[in-house]
Amino acid sequence: MALFSVLVGAYLVGAIPFGLLLGRALRGVDIRQHGSRNIGATNAYRVLGPGIGIAVFALDFAKGLVPTAFAPRVVAAAGGSAVQPATVALLAGGAAIVGHVFPVYLTFRGGKGVATSAGVLLAAAPLPTAVAAGVWGAIFGATRYVSLASIAAALALPVAAASLEGPRAPVTIAATIVGALVIVRHRSNIRRLARGEEPRFHRSRSEPEVGP
Repeated sequence: MALFSVLVGAYLVGAIPFGLLLGRALRGVDIRQHGSRNIGATNAYRVLGPGIGIAVFALDFAKGLVPTAFAPRVVAAAGGSAVQPATVALLAGGAAIVGHVFPVYLTFRGGKGVATSAGVLLAAAPLPTAVAAGVWGAIFGATRYVSLASIAAALALPVAAASLEGPRAPVTIAATIVGALVIVRHRSNIRRLARGEEPRFHRSRSEPEVGP
């Protein structure tokens, strides 16, 4: 029962749409009506500016990291579980990612899960996550495509986890699932990249001025 409650809590935390909330609170803007119409940090940066975009990334990252890091302690304090603490952490992190991608508050239409997944995996598997982050940075620096960098990192993550943790380790299995989910959520970006229509990263100049 304690584990179930923690997983529900992790999902509800992961489902908090920080991009939408900050856009409305600070600019009076529904971010779902601008740019790519995504609630994540990249669209927040383009539409609402660097400050809000970075804040959205940090909050989306935290809502993955915090449940993953603290779920085993909460379950233990509530009486424990037959499930191993490392698995509890991964399950809680997975629930947070599902919450971000399919938030109950927004009729299950959420973000792509990159920042939240990064928070989960940093808590659960810091070394493979560092490798994936390095790949992301290298690809983004070379191309300025956030989507391509995210896809490359999603591919690198399970490879790094298998190399560092072992191919059958729970972390590797989780990294494979997360990587696949991130790639699936970027399928529209993949089509635009193939057609040469994917925008490079910069604050959109075509967006109307928003807020005060």
